[in-house]
Amino acid sequence: MATTIEVNKQSVKQLLETGKIHRFVIPEYQRSYAWNDEQIQTLFDDLAEYTANENESSYFLGSIVSYENKDGEQEIIDGQQRITTLFLLLRAIYTKLQQSQSKKEVENFKDKIEPAIWKEDKLTGDVNYSEILIVSRVINHEGNLVFAKILETGVADDQAQDNYSKNYFQLQNLIDDYAQNDPLSFYNFIYNLLNQVILLPIKADSQDTALTIFSTLNDRGLPLSDADIFKAKIYNYLDDEEKKVFIKNWQELHERAKDADESIQRLFYYYMFYLRALDEDRKSTTPGLRKYYSKNNFDRLYDKDILSELSKLLNLWAVINNREGIEGEKWSDNLKIKAILDSLSSYPNEFWKYPVSIYYLSHSDNEEFEESFLKFLRRLFVTLASKYVLTPTINAVKTDIMNLNVEIIKSMEPQFELHQIDEGVLKEKLKNPHRNTVRMLLKILAYQEQEELLPTKWEIEHILPKRWQPSYFPKTSEEEVKETIEHIGNKVPFERKLNIVAGNGYFAKKKQQYSKSNIVITRDLNDVPTDNWGLENIREKDIRISDRLLELFKEWGLNNVFSKEGKNNSPTEEEANQIEYFKKQGWM
Repeated sequence: MATTIEVNKQSVKQLLETGKIHRFVIPEYQRSYAWNDEQIQTLFDDLAEYTANENESSYFLGSIVSYENKDGEQEIIDGQQRITTLFLLLRAIYTKLQQSQSKKEVENFKDKIEPAIWKEDKLTGDVNYSEILIVSRVINHEGNLVFAKILETGVADDQAQDNYSKNYFQLQNLIDDYAQNDPLSFYNFIYNLLNQVILLPIKADSQDTALTIFSTLNDRGLPLSDADIFKAKIYNYLDDEEKKVFIKNWQELHERAKDADESIQRLFYYYMFYLRALDEDRKSTTPGLRKYYSKNNFDRLYDKDILSELSKLLNLWAVINNREGIEGEKWSDNLKIKAILDSLSSYPNEFWKYPVSIYYLSHSDNEEFEESFLKFLRRLFVTLASKYVLTPTINAVKTDIMNLNVEIIKSMEPQFELHQIDEGVLKEKLKNPHRNTVRMLLKILAYQEQEELLPTKWEIEHILPKRWQPSYFPKTSEEEVKETIEHIGNKVPFERKLNIVAGNGYFAKKKQQYSKSNIVITRDLNDVPTDNWGLENIREKDIRISDRLLELFKEWGLNNVFSKEGKNNSPTEEEANQIEYFKKQGWM
């Protein structure tokens, strides 16, 4: 069935009065009302300036995206901050009019505002102040009641700290000052607000259509995330007691995620790959988050353990992002594990994150987890790094990672894809690796020489500066020098502050700053017995680094074949010698 939308330009008065037939609803999954005093001031100043200029043209305030839900209500998807503020502004004006001396203008505008905020008796026209045309169901019950009370009574608690109350008081003060300074202009202001301020209501035929429209528009308010919708779905599925516990746990998870530089949205994303691995889903195409969880009427969200699983997953990412150990996670104090996680964090794309998350969720309760996790991370690093060095594209690992995810569920020593790497080619590539891999490789090199994590703020230092003098290499072409300068032998990790001081000086001048570095491989440059650093030094260091990396990669599992039981099936040294002998004899 084709989707349909209805777009019809309307004044504030015209739009809000439609709430008498289809009440406006701010749904559970929306975020709390968040406009601040600056946004309130800006809106009021804009409207006052529009009135002062006596424009004949309309003032466009923006769009409101909604759909009619099963209860016949206008469920607001986009524009909830804007429409909520309009209701508060009209209520503040109405309260001011109630307090004003009765005259024709006052009574006229009271009559015009009433049907835009409340229902009226269809026979007598009497206003029912308890029947407001908008209701907020955002999962924040106290705030919802505050909003409703303000619209019903025109009164707010002057000690309250919620945005409804603070913004309502600010609007009242702005209106008082405006009306006192120019009463006639104040009435024009009200007229313009009701009739000349234009909104563009976009009514969709379903929630999905409305959400799709929302994603293409630029909203003044806060963006709505998939996690907000998931929160509402889970919340509505629970009974009253379960709802209280859920809100408490969700808020705690949100705060912990913020402290770990993560988000609940990201946790749902990592968890999706875990669920897909459980289902043996090896497809390399990644579904949209909402599309994945919405299957079977969001059934995956209603698992009673989902929040505890997300909380557990957050422990992993708190360690990775904050680079600190956490209580109850013995492995998180293992420097070797944290070092390789830090190195993986510089991998050029996010595909490393999914198997790491799955391995942790699947096996972290095992007594041998710490040892197995380190072994797994090393093998993962070698697999990803070597493949990207040889083929620097995301497609080089997509399929392998999806297969690995499924194998992780089956075993603590999962079977990796068995693609033999040409060690000679890899060794040469490691001398001048793709720029996206340099940071990752420098990290792993640095961690072989020190027992503490690298500083969080460091830069890639070119020992021979990128700005070099041609007279320094009179017999070498400019192209060759530029190419060699970018080799890994000319690069080290260097603290940002020290790097700024070192600047683009040559080796003899920079050695003093290298000596102050807390990064061992950088500090060791101070011991190099020369005051000159040239192309030969770079080439020699290229060889040492590529040898060291290849040795490390082989030690961590490069070209080792693991069976499903996790055993190394590579030939022993004696077997390899026999095989080589047979080949020379022509028997193989």
